[in-house]
Amino acid sequence: MSTEEHIERLRVLRDQAEHAGSQRAIDKQHEAGKMTARERIGAFLDKGSFVELDKFARHQASGFGIENQRPHGDAVVTGWGTVDGRTVFVFAEDFTVFGGSLGRVVGDKVCKVMDLAMQTGAPLVGLKDSGGARIQEGVESLDSYGHIFSRNVKASGVIPQVSVIMGPCAGGAVYSPAMTDFVYQVDGQSHLFITGPDVIKTVTGEEVTFDELGGAKPHGTVSGVTHFVSVDERHALEEVRYLLSFLPTNNLEAPPFFTPADRPDRMAEELTTIIPDSPNQPYDMVRLVEQVVDDGEFYEVHQHFAKNIVVGLARLDGYTVGIVGNQPAALAGTLDIDASAKAARFVRFCDAFNIPLVTFVDVPGFLPGVDQEHGGIIRHGAKLLYAFCEATVPRLTIITRKAYGGAYVVMNSRSVGADVVFAWPTAQIAVMGAQGAVNIIHRRALAEADDPEAVRADLVAEYDERFSNPYVAAELGLVDEVIEPRETRPRLIQAMEMLRTKRSQMPPKKHGNIPL
Repeated sequence: MSTEEHIERLRVLRDQAEHAGSQRAIDKQHEAGKMTARERIGAFLDKGSFVELDKFARHQASGFGIENQRPHGDAVVTGWGTVDGRTVFVFAEDFTVFGGSLGRVVGDKVCKVMDLAMQTGAPLVGLKDSGGARIQEGVESLDSYGHIFSRNVKASGVIPQVSVIMGPCAGGAVYSPAMTDFVYQVDGQSHLFITGPDVIKTVTGEEVTFDELGGAKPHGTVSGVTHFVSVDERHALEEVRYLLSFLPTNNLEAPPFFTPADRPDRMAEELTTIIPDSPNQPYDMVRLVEQVVDDGEFYEVHQHFAKNIVVGLARLDGYTVGIVGNQPAALAGTLDIDASAKAARFVRFCDAFNIPLVTFVDVPGFLPGVDQEHGGIIRHGAKLLYAFCEATVPRLTIITRKAYGGAYVVMNSRSVGADVVFAWPTAQIAVMGAQGAVNIIHRRALAEADDPEAVRADLVAEYDERFSNPYVAAELGLVDEVIEPRETRPRLIQAMEMLRTKRSQMPPKKHGNIPL
C-alpha cells in the first residue's frame, strides 16, 4: 500500500470516527433540541483548539448483538483544548452511539483524560448525556465507573472539576458529577436520579415524572445537587467558560488577574442607606455585594438553593475572591441545615484553590425548630465552622448588622481565624438580641413592674448601649475597625493587598474528620 493510500485510509477512518453515530440518531438528537458531543465541544472550547484523544478506540465486547457494531471512538469524545487561551481537558458522552452508555473503552478513555488533566494541572469538564452502564458489557462497565470515581476523588482539590448535565444521568453514573466541584444542569432536557420513576412507583407506589424527580429545578432548589440551572446547552457552556475565568488551573496556582475598570478607591454611597432603620426589616445581601465588588459582577453559586445564605465568586481590584454572606431577605438570614452545608462546601472549595474569602455577616442565629434539631443542625452547622477554621487563605469579615450567638462565631469571626474584621456602625454583636436578653436577665423586674413595656424599653436601650454595638467588640480587639459602609470596598482591597503574602501552617496529619 502506497503512502497516498495509507493517508486516504486514515482520512476515511477519521471521518468514520467523527460520524460514529447514525444520521438517524443525530437527527433525533437535534429534534430534541440537543447538540451532538462534538458540537458541544466545539461550542465550549476556543475555536479550532480541540485536540482529540483515542479517536480510533473500539470496544472488544462480544455477544448480545453488539459484536458487529464497533464504531471508532465508541460513545465518548475526549481530548483537550483551550478556554480563553488556557488549557482545559474535556470529555463529552455521545448519546448517538449506544445511547452514550459506558463500557470498558468509554471508561478507559475518560480515565485517560482525567489522568492527563491531573498530571498537567488543568481543569476537567465533563459533558454528561448517557443512558448509564452498558448492559451488554456486564460487570466491566460497573468496574469502569469505579475507576472514574476514584479519579474524581484524587483530582478533588487538585484541579477544578465541572460537570454539565445535558441529558440523562442515572444510577451509579450520578456519583461522578456529585463529587465534582460544580454541577450545571440544562433545564427541561436533563435528569439526575439514582432510581427512575418506574422503579419508585413499583417500590413505594409514588408517581412522579422525570422532571419532578431529577430535573434541574428540584436539584437546583431542593436537593442542592445542582449549582447552576441553564436555559439551554449553549447558555450552560458559556456559563462554564465564565466560571473558569475566576478559577486557577490547579491548586498550585493563583486565580487569573484581570485589570479592573473599577477604581479601587471607589466609595459605594448606596451602602450608607442599605441597612433599614428597623433591625427586623430585611434587605438584599446580593445588592450589597454588587456595590462592593468590581463592576458589580457577582457570579452567584447555588442561587436557588438555601437562599438564606449567599455564596459566589467576584473580583476585588482584579483578583478573584469568594463571597459568603447571610441573606436577610430569606429566613431573616438565619443559618439552617442546608445553608450550613452549602456555605461549608463553597468555603472548602475556595480554600483548596487559593481563593481568598470575604464574609458579610448579618445573622440572628441558627434557625430554631424541632425539625432542624432532629435533622442534625448541630452536625451540619459544625461543617461550616470546621470549614472556616480549616481555611488558610486570606479571610476578611464585614459585620453589617446582626451577629448573634454561636452563629456569629461560625460566620468567620476573629476567634476562628479571620485575618481582618470590619464592622459597620449598624453592627449588633452580642450573645443574643437586646429584646431576648432583657426578657431573660430582667424577667423578675419586668413581672413586678407597673409599666413593664416602659421598663423593657429602657432596659433594651441600656443593653444596646452597653453590649449590642460594634464598639465593645472593637475595644476587645475582636473587631479591627468600625468603618463607614461606603468605605467597604477600598478597605477590603487594602486588607487583601496586605494579605497577599499570607502564610499558614497546619499541624501535620493525614486529614481531619469533618462532621459529614
